[in-house]
Amino acid sequence: MRIATWNINGVKARIDTVLEWLKETSPDIACLQEIKSVDENFPRQPFEDLGYNVETHGQKGFNGVALLSKKPLEDVMRRLPGDDSDEQARFIEASVSTDLGAVRFGCLYLPNGNPMGSEKFPYKIGWMDRLIAHAEDRLRDENAYILLGDFNVIPDPIDARNPQNWLDDALFQPESRQRFRTLTNLGLTEAVRACTEAPETYTFWDYQAGAWQKNNGIRIDHILLSPQAADRMSGCGIDKHVRGWEKPSDHVPVWVQLAA
Repeated sequence: MRIATWNINGVKARIDTVLEWLKETSPDIACLQEIKSVDENFPRQPFEDLGYNVETHGQKGFNGVALLSKKPLEDVMRRLPGDDSDEQARFIEASVSTDLGAVRFGCLYLPNGNPMGSEKFPYKIGWMDRLIAHAEDRLRDENAYILLGDFNVIPDPIDARNPQNWLDDALFQPESRQRFRTLTNLGLTEAVRACTEAPETYTFWDYQAGAWQKNNGIRIDHILLSPQAADRMSGCGIDKHVRGWEKPSDHVPVWVQLAA
């Protein structure tokens, strides 16, 4: 069973690209971020025509997350617990049944946090604290659980081509990175780094200054696995070539393969 995550940077602008990728790679589950669409305007039919069940948690003009699954999506939960006043559409979670037991996965679009010095950075940190608390709750269930999406965190200097350029950015602040380490220290396995320690392993290239052509990338899209999910992992990867397609997102898909 292949489970993938991709910040598509707008479903309206990127639908042809997303459909091409789905036809090429055929993931069993695809978790999409930054759909930039309200639920009722999300173009469900083209995805359903490819055999996917669709669930969304949308928002007009920005944010928004979606789940695509070849298997029925069960026990869908929208919104990250911990703050009923948070109206930003950044989290959706569901389960699917497999022969080896249910797999539950949370698709997230973690706040960017920039510019530093604004209210956006405390919001990011507070959101991460809520995510940690939620992950702790899920891990207590001792089931296969996956957190995946655009974390907007560069975990380590190796995860940026030019780490010195990010020292004043919210994605690389000690507070952001420490909370990401807290998640992995709970017992979650960081899938990509479990598969490779290679440098220049990136998932995002800015549209500006020829970042893609210069391979001036960063790694901010992550898949975290509970011990029960990690035991079922047989591989993972990054579909880097998609960044070179026409009208690309600035992110690329990341995926993990699990025994099902």
